[in-house]
Amino acid sequence: MTRRVTAADTAARILADVDSLRRHVVAMVEGARDERVRGELAGIDVLRLRETTERNLRLQALVDAGIATVLDALDAGTARLDALPGVGPHTARTAVAAAERLAQTLRAGARLRIEPGTRGPLGLDLVTALHRLARVEPLLAPEAQHLADFSSSVAALAPVAAPATSRLGFALRLPSTKARARQSLARLADWEAWLAGTGLPATLERLTGVLAEPAPGPLALWQDFERRAADYYALLDTLVPGLGDHTTRYGALPAELVERITAYPLDESLLHANLRGYQAFGARFALNQGRALIGDEMGLGKTVQAIAAMAHLAAAGETHFLVVCPASVLVNWTREVSTHARLVAHRVHGADRDTALRSWQRSGGVAVTTFQGLQHVPSSATHAPPALLVVDEAHYVKNPQAGRTQAVAAWAARTPRVLFLTGTPLLNDVTEMTALATMLQPELVAALPGHLRLLGAEDFRHALAPVYLRRNLEDVLVELPPRLTVDDWEELTPAGERAYRDAVAAGNLMAMRRADLTVPDPRDSAKLDRLLEIVAEARDGGQRVVVFSFFRDVIARVVDELGALPGIEAHGPITGDVPAARRQDIVDRFSAAGPGAVLVSQVQAGGVGLNVQAASVVVLTEPQLVPAVEEQAIGRVHRMGQVRPVQVHRLLTEDSVDERLEELLAGKRAVFDAYARESSLAQQAESAVDVSEAELARHVVAAEQARLGYGPVWDELMADDGT
Repeated sequence: MTRRVTAADTAARILADVDSLRRHVVAMVEGARDERVRGELAGIDVLRLRETTERNLRLQALVDAGIATVLDALDAGTARLDALPGVGPHTARTAVAAAERLAQTLRAGARLRIEPGTRGPLGLDLVTALHRLARVEPLLAPEAQHLADFSSSVAALAPVAAPATSRLGFALRLPSTKARARQSLARLADWEAWLAGTGLPATLERLTGVLAEPAPGPLALWQDFERRAADYYALLDTLVPGLGDHTTRYGALPAELVERITAYPLDESLLHANLRGYQAFGARFALNQGRALIGDEMGLGKTVQAIAAMAHLAAAGETHFLVVCPASVLVNWTREVSTHARLVAHRVHGADRDTALRSWQRSGGVAVTTFQGLQHVPSSATHAPPALLVVDEAHYVKNPQAGRTQAVAAWAARTPRVLFLTGTPLLNDVTEMTALATMLQPELVAALPGHLRLLGAEDFRHALAPVYLRRNLEDVLVELPPRLTVDDWEELTPAGERAYRDAVAAGNLMAMRRADLTVPDPRDSAKLDRLLEIVAEARDGGQRVVVFSFFRDVIARVVDELGALPGIEAHGPITGDVPAARRQDIVDRFSAAGPGAVLVSQVQAGGVGLNVQAASVVVLTEPQLVPAVEEQAIGRVHRMGQVRPVQVHRLLTEDSVDERLEELLAGKRAVFDAYARESSLAQQAESAVDVSEAELARHVVAAEQARLGYGPVWDELMADDGT
């Protein structure tokens, strides 16, 4: 019996220690929140309470008595205020009630984040406690109920059974006591087989060892936090629910739909990941709606939401799932599936495609293939459709005439559950968004008004609520550090000016866009000079940099010039020719490198699917023709898991195509913000349809030729002028 009592005491101690650690974390966060609220209340003049309650309160009497702020009134309380000259019980009660309501409002809206490099409740103390919890929770969670049942049962039985362990003492006991003792001893003996079968003694030993391990040093802790910030915040969210996302986890969905989705039971038994509140809601949205589009802003973890939906279905007995994605993120998908869930990923791509396909068909799991590879996945009636079809970067299938769109549409038509993922459902105009919605819920789009121009942005979002969910970074990630975007305007050098004029004369938009960065002598490039300054400053500040450009020759030149800078370690380049697995290897090495590391990438190749939170400085060498492409690239860095403020430098030249593009593309950004940035519903308004890229190119070239005094527009102007 002694061994079982010792084991039960150990189990109880472990449960108590972990519970104490959890309460310690909650106390630190709540204390920090209270301190934040008190600081804000201390800055609010007590006279402003009139704005929230009766205007005839005798608040000036409070001021005269030294109660200057709302915090003063709250701390004083009703009795003390009532005792002040000229105040009275009504003013005292009402003022305190108004102060309490204001405090509650501020507290509910307080947005807190861990502050890297600091001590205190939001610094090293909190990270240390979360680090300990992160080590012990995965071991404890599966056994917690067993430990609780065992320890409580033994605690109740052991005192009753104690007389039976001593012959002399037992002989002197009353018959009823002896009977209870024998019965309790027998019940304790029954635990022996259970202990052996569950392996609980070994679990207790592992848990005791983990709890006894000393915490790493501060430097190691902060490095671990930088690498796994998303995991730390996910764990924190389970302890202090709704710390930052509040109702924004619901996008702009109607209340009745939110209520139904929130009530949907999500089975997380096959998940390894701790879901954030908004992520769990996204998985429920996908499952409840059956056919849906999650359009969360880049960096919010759309992949893990899809994996959570698959894990839920797998726990219910479903066996086969299919993910279709660009080749650039195929490796990332296979990694994420195995990292976040007890599901087997099959890479249906490359030399081993057929073997992986047969394995998936035979044993189930998650088949991951590319848009091009989808044609090799059988879709005949002899094969049952997957339980869930996931299409990542779904904006790739926005064109109904494209072959890959038709292939995905065919699969979507025969698959009961379909989930589209994209952070940019609308790249150029709102017709792209309705094209995606049509593949998911055609009856919804068909029911929309025929005269699309009659729909404004708010009605557009509301109409697509049953199919479209979007949350934005600033709404749900309380921990996300700020993003500062700087437009670095440079003046063309004489050599750059000559190269630019030659490109304009040739009517070559692409040459115009990169003229400055491809001058014969790199020392004559104003943009390149600024880029090297930014990289050197980042190195000196202990930061890492990602450089994006649309053009391969620009990328090649940047890599060459970085090699001449002391203390700079260039990684890449990542271009469209680099295989997906190789891209991830490059990112992994960059992430493991120290300050001064620079990752150089084409914006299309590195701006989709790869996570580069190790960097905190982004340089875009030229404005992109589609604003969403630029945002996607920045989203590779400014995303969940980022712990540093992100600096974005957009390199621009005065009196050039950069100015024209900035003016024209402002409209595209406005369309996206109005129709797709907020989640609710989607149809299209013809008045919001933007110009195509081809039209944009013609417009910009003609405008620049006219500005410089030649070209058809200039000739027409001169003819009209009579010269």
